Amino acid sequence: MGAVSTDTVRNVVLVGHGGAGKTSLAEAMLFMAGETKRLGTVEDGHSSLDHDPEEIKRGMTVNLALAPLTHKGVKINVIDTPGFSDFGGDAIAGMEAAEMALFVVDAVSGPQVQTERLWEVAGNMGIARAIFINRMDKEHADFEAVLSKLQAQFGHRVGAVQIPMGAEASFHGVIDIIRLKAYHHEADGEHMDEIPAEFSAAVEAARERLTDLVAEADEELMEKFLEGETLTQEDLEKLLGLAIAEGIIVPVFVGSALKLQGVEDLMDEIVSFFPEPTAHGPMPTADGGEVKVSTTGPVSAFVFKTVSDPYLGRLNFVKVISGTLTPNAELVNSRTGKKERSAHVLRMMGKETKDVESVPAGDIAVLPKLADTATNDTLSAKGDISFAPMPLPEPLYAVAIRACNKADEDKLGTGLNKIAEEEPTLRLRRDPETHQTILSGLGDTHVDVVMSRLKTRFNVETELVDLRIPYRETIRKVAQAEGRHKKQTGGSGQFGDCWLRVEPNPGKGYEFLDEIVGGRIPRQFIPAVDKGIQDTMVHGVLAGYPIVDVKVAVYDGSYHAVDSSEMAFRTAARIGFRAATEKAGLVLLEPIAHLTITVADQYAGDVMGDMSSRRGRILGMEGMGGKQVIKASVPYAEVVTYALLLRSITHGTGVYTLEIGEYADVPGDMARKIIEQTKKDREAE
Repeated sequence: MGAVSTDTVRNVVLVGHGGAGKTSLAEAMLFMAGETKRLGTVEDGHSSLDHDPEEIKRGMTVNLALAPLTHKGVKINVIDTPGFSDFGGDAIAGMEAAEMALFVVDAVSGPQVQTERLWEVAGNMGIARAIFINRMDKEHADFEAVLSKLQAQFGHRVGAVQIPMGAEASFHGVIDIIRLKAYHHEADGEHMDEIPAEFSAAVEAARERLTDLVAEADEELMEKFLEGETLTQEDLEKLLGLAIAEGIIVPVFVGSALKLQGVEDLMDEIVSFFPEPTAHGPMPTADGGEVKVSTTGPVSAFVFKTVSDPYLGRLNFVKVISGTLTPNAELVNSRTGKKERSAHVLRMMGKETKDVESVPAGDIAVLPKLADTATNDTLSAKGDISFAPMPLPEPLYAVAIRACNKADEDKLGTGLNKIAEEEPTLRLRRDPETHQTILSGLGDTHVDVVMSRLKTRFNVETELVDLRIPYRETIRKVAQAEGRHKKQTGGSGQFGDCWLRVEPNPGKGYEFLDEIVGGRIPRQFIPAVDKGIQDTMVHGVLAGYPIVDVKVAVYDGSYHAVDSSEMAFRTAARIGFRAATEKAGLVLLEPIAHLTITVADQYAGDVMGDMSSRRGRILGMEGMGGKQVIKASVPYAEVVTYALLLRSITHGTGVYTLEIGEYADVPGDMARKIIEQTKKDREAE
């Protein structure tokens, strides 16, 4: 096609539960548009879009992929996304770049867990929604049953704009309720015919429901419709696009991606009725402002995905919001304040790229080899625009990861940092208390893919080890003890002597008091006593965990005019502090997690029962439209893998947030077991 303009672009993201056939539908659309020479399939590993080694190995989509095509003079940016919740960040990234979320639903199983979760996200993001019921050729496919489930789950605005002709092995095409024509795909392409008589009643019922919904888009027409007038074909087609963009109707399409049935008609409707980039409204900025989607004005673009290609290097997927993007344009990253320039602007299909001369507002492009730009960044002519970040899920599944070979520790750090830069649903940190590298993702499969990429991209073999809980120690009583260090060698000796008093200091951290009078310890050695105490606090006394919330006073001592030194008093303080805390009722503290858990009503009882079994306390519960929001506090050690536990209990529908709050005493028997195990682990190291 010729030059692309904003009004000849349609951005459509394919979302839904894994296994519904999103990638197959994208492949079918590419094939029908002539973008590919053969129909790619996931099953045989020849998909144009699922080309990543991890995707081929696992037989499922792991990464967002672009599938741009041209149909009837319109550029359709099809965005294929993963259906597994561990990679839900890419589904949200795809919705950020699109004006329409096309939910692909299996004709046998109907809407499933991820369909429901992403449906709510799409609604919150304010983009239009449509549904494609796929796999009508499969055994037990049932269009009416699935449509009923969709209407029951997502409301009365869900309405068919296509109905199938036949089902299972006898499925042979679709009927377009808008144009009142029957379409069926043959080896030589798609054919359009009159509607067979046996479908007349079904078509009439679907048409009546469709016109009823569409009429709501115009008050004057709605009034006429209620008075008994019928919408003309012109009225219907004129208002359908508006009704879809405003969410007045959620159109339902049907077909079989693998059999290519219903696909070309779907593409026709995308061109005719799916919203243009301007229909989504202005793009909100982080400071509460907004930027209109328009080719006028300076260039601005939002980075919704970043990947590293083994041949092309770092690639940034951008949605152009304003102006027109061209090669060699100098842009400023609002996060870093640095200038970025890309010699090429690419159109990307799967892993194949092609240079383009310009990309107007509303269109999608890929910028290679930007120096310091990542997902959620904004690029603009002056760097004075910063678009609001995407509503990505918080990674709560934390694991401790290490290199199998200690010599690879540096490579591990480099690799993890690069992967985390590309994936904002990953968190990486080094725990200063447990000295472990902590990787947090959306689930175990997410983490497993990261480990595979570390091996293939950075040649680092990794393993997961038990996550150490950052326990702490404190005291419960007042006690005192002497710390005396005396050592005589062939040369000068070492002598330090101090009396320390320790007492609890709850919530106030560490305090050091100098109560020396009469020069019992010279002033220059007092700081050394303080340092010796803090040395011991870092490594603990009870089980090697940091000691917190203690007040320590040095109140007496003695010194030697020749043999005393800072080092001697530092050592004496270590001895004295250890002796005093051992008499002061040392206890082990554990971090307490505060959870806010949102689950469907039917799972609330199971979740609360599970919380109680994990030493948790239910702090409150509030109903919210068929769901319950449960607030609980529970020892963090009990919910380290709660992302997997909640997924199991709620069949993947529950979500939660977690914050580490206060510390509390570990029960006696449990504390003894933790202390014994910690000592064994440290000896093994």
